[in-house]
Amino acid sequence: MTTLEHDFIEFALKARVLRFGEFKTKAGRLSPYFFNAGLFNTGSLLDRLGAFYAKKILEKRESGELQFDMLFGPAYKGIPLVASIAINLSRLGLDLPWAFNRKEKKDHGEGGTIIGSPLMGRVLIVDDVISAGTSIRDSIAIIPAGVAIALDRMEKGGNAEEVTETSAVQDVEKTFSIPVVSIANLTNLLEFLKSGSDAAQEFTSHTEAVTAYRNRYGA
Repeated sequence: MTTLEHDFIEFALKARVLRFGEFKTKAGRLSPYFFNAGLFNTGSLLDRLGAFYAKKILEKRESGELQFDMLFGPAYKGIPLVASIAINLSRLGLDLPWAFNRKEKKDHGEGGTIIGSPLMGRVLIVDDVISAGTSIRDSIAIIPAGVAIALDRMEKGGNAEEVTETSAVQDVEKTFSIPVVSIANLTNLLEFLKSGSDAAQEFTSHTEAVTAYRNRYGA
């Protein structure tokens, strides 16, 4: 686990965006943890979240794993994300155009569904997570170069009783032949819980439940 991944998990826990307990997922599974990016709901939290995305995206761009010309945030959670990421990338010396969509088409004003920069070249889609890949599939007409998310749950598809062979992230990568990068993933979360650091000690009691969940549903 890198320093960036460790710091992001600590940040998400302190912000109460990443929580432990018992949460029912859309698939009907009882998960021992939950990540709600909507709770990055102050200016400072959103700015710092964008900084984590920007560092990871720039790292992957410089390594050649991601090549893109602009950013796109699918409605709705992707809209504040793409703005924050674009600002933070510009602070790091990479000033890129960005856009987002709205789900309802307007016939007045500028019209259409795309707001911001005209879509052009290779587009990096940014979102909070990939659960079923729906927003990615809805955006696929824009010729994406990749997808960046906050947390990869590394969880197989299906429901509480049946599981698929691969995760939603793996499905998107395979179906569209594009890379999906995350700031952190479930492996990093378990490494954090087992690290013995001062920041992790408050949460180590949840390690067994998260491990059991991964053993059952992990991709």
